[in-house]
Amino acid sequence: MIYLDYAATYPMTPEALAAYLEAAALPGNPASVHAAGQAARERLEEGRARVAAALGVDARTLIANGGGTEGDNHVLLGVAQAWEEAHGQPGHLVTTLTEHSAVLAPARWLESRGWAVTFLAPDVQGRYTPEQLAEALREDTALVSIHHANNELGTVQDTPALAAVAAARGVPYHTDAVQAPGVLPLDLTGWGVTFATFSAHKWGGPRGVGFLYLKRGAVLPAVTLGGGQEGGLRPGTQNTAGVYAAGVALTHAEAAREETFAHLTRVRDRFLAGVADIPGLRVNQPADASPKVASVTLPGADGEALLMNLDLLGVSASAGSACAAGTMQPSHVLTAIGLGEADARATLRFSFGRATTETEVDAAADALRQAAEWSRG
Repeated sequence: MIYLDYAATYPMTPEALAAYLEAAALPGNPASVHAAGQAARERLEEGRARVAAALGVDARTLIANGGGTEGDNHVLLGVAQAWEEAHGQPGHLVTTLTEHSAVLAPARWLESRGWAVTFLAPDVQGRYTPEQLAEALREDTALVSIHHANNELGTVQDTPALAAVAAARGVPYHTDAVQAPGVLPLDLTGWGVTFATFSAHKWGGPRGVGFLYLKRGAVLPAVTLGGGQEGGLRPGTQNTAGVYAAGVALTHAEAAREETFAHLTRVRDRFLAGVADIPGLRVNQPADASPKVASVTLPGADGEALLMNLDLLGVSASAGSACAAGTMQPSHVLTAIGLGEADARATLRFSFGRATTETEVDAAADALRQAAEWSRG
C-alpha cells in the first residue's frame, strides 16, 4: 500500500508508539497524590513540556484535550459564552468559508442562536487579506477564527498580519494550526494569536489527543463541567500516555522540520510533474502552499470512482477532509475558491509525510493516470 493521506492522519511514529506503551503501563491517575499517581503526572507534564518547547510557548499556556475539533469548539463556544455573560446578548464572529468543519459547525450553531457571523470569502487560491478582515470587524466582534494552513489546499495564511488587525481592535484571534507542526514554522507568541488548536495525530502522535494554546490573560470559560483538571478548563482524567507520546512525536518532528519541508517539497513536486500529462488535470493550490498537500482536479472524472480505482491499485488518497468523508457533498473548500460542483467532485487530495519516497510518488502518479482512464472510460 502507498499511503498518501497524511493530512487526514499521520501514522504513529515508532518513537511515539514506544512512549505511549511505556506511559500506558503506568497504573496511576495523574490527579492522585500517591506514588503511582505522581509517576503518571510526571509523564503527563513531560509530554506537555515537550509540546510547549516545540511550539515555543510556556507549558502553562497549553490545555491537553481530545484534539483539534474539541479545541475549536471550546474556543468558539467558550468565547461566545463569556461574551453573552458580559454583554447580555449575542455578539459577532468573523471566520471564513474554508475553515475545517470543526470551526464551521459551531459558527453556524451560534448563528442559529442569534449570533451575527461573517464568513469571509477567499480568493481563488484560498487566501484572506488584512484589509478584508479589517472591513469585516464590528464594534461587537467577539472573536476572529481563521486557520493557518488549509487541510485541503495547503494554502498558508499570513497569520501575523491577520492577528495584528484583530489585536488593533482588541478582538481575540484564534487559528486552527492543526496542519502546521512538523512542516511549517510556528511562532505563536510572535504572531500575537490569542488561541491556537492542535492535534497530535497530524505529526505522528496518537489519535484522540490535542492541545489548546491560550495566551496569558485570555478569557475562556470551560464548556464542560466536572473536576479541576487542566486548570478547570477541560475536566476529566487526562490521557497520560497520549500526551506523553504526543510530546515525544513532536520533539522529533520539530527537530527535523526543515529537512521534512525540503523532502515534502521534493516528493510533492515530483508527483505533480508525474501527473502533469494527464489530459485536463489542474493543480488547485498556490506554488507557496504547504508541501504536505497536492490538490488536483480531473474534469469529467468521478472522484469517488477515482478513489476506488486508486485503492484497487494500492494507493490511499482522499477527496478532501477526512471529517467530511461519506457526506456525498462536494468540498466546501473547493466550491469556496470557485470550482463548480462537478469539478469539486472530480478533485483529489494527495498528502505526503516524512516516510513518503520518490518511488512511491512515481507509482502513485502512474496509478492516477490509470485510474483516470478507467473513470473517464
